[in-house]
Amino acid sequence: MPLIDMPLDKLKVYQGRNPRPADFDEFWDRSLEEMRAIDPKAEFKPYDYPSKVADFFELRFKSTKNATIYAKFARPKNIEGKIPAVLSFHGLSASGLPWNALISYVSQGFCIATLDCRGQGGLSQDVGGVPGTTHSTPFMRGMDGEPEDLLCRDLFLDTAMLARVIMGLDYVDEKRVGVFGGSQGGALSIACAALVPEIKLCAPTYPYLSDYKRVWDMDLDRGAYEGLRYYFRNFDPTHARENEIFEKLGYIDIQFLAPRIKAKVMMQTGLMDNTCPPSTQFAAFNKIESEKEVVIYPDYGHEGIKGEADRTFAFLSQL
Repeated sequence: MPLIDMPLDKLKVYQGRNPRPADFDEFWDRSLEEMRAIDPKAEFKPYDYPSKVADFFELRFKSTKNATIYAKFARPKNIEGKIPAVLSFHGLSASGLPWNALISYVSQGFCIATLDCRGQGGLSQDVGGVPGTTHSTPFMRGMDGEPEDLLCRDLFLDTAMLARVIMGLDYVDEKRVGVFGGSQGGALSIACAALVPEIKLCAPTYPYLSDYKRVWDMDLDRGAYEGLRYYFRNFDPTHARENEIFEKLGYIDIQFLAPRIKAKVMMQTGLMDNTCPPSTQFAAFNKIESEKEVVIYPDYGHEGIKGEADRTFAFLSQL
């Protein structure tokens, strides 16, 4: 089996290298308390799109820092009783699923919301205001401020607020909600399931935003992780603050949120992934204490994986 990372037996026990902040749990408890105090003021605006089975809506709601967050939403035309829901999260710099992609889940009798991450390719509002650089990858946004200034902290809370909005609909069964996404979307799926432990199923594919120090040690701080190299070269060229920087990144490292998950988890990953190295993904997966499985594609990297989408759909259809 070809390798770019650790052998599989070592991946299955790897526990990560990035430092965990001592007040990590307190930080996220405070952050969740802040989010719960916000009135999302959710608005569902009908969207005209042809379908014989689905009604479509543009959803906007308020989240942290008073940002307006956008998601596409679809539900069956004829709803009887309470129905399951799925939440979809997209990859770095992209936007939520297209309208037609929502129909497959609606055809199963589900409703579905697909989020646009603030500051990326969709319609969610990036309110700005963070100290320091805004040029590089999102996990470095806010690095020169307090941990609460980290952009990914707000991205994670946006997923939890979306779950709160959808689970609060009178026709949604809040005990039958699933989350899914790839890369950044995989990270946000893990974050959402951790911050909203009522989530029942979680299907991340090659999740991002995990074990930053391992990425640095592997000299893979480029592409999705290029913010590490950019920041050090421009703001800490002698690495005098290296420990401080990686510890602050620990607040938004999904491996440390993973133990909060109560959902059943199915992670999918390719062993040839040199964008989100397999070891970083397993650092998070190995900390999940709920029922879980990992589906491994030995010959695939960070790319479209044959059969991955169908496997995700079949998994979430268990709701």
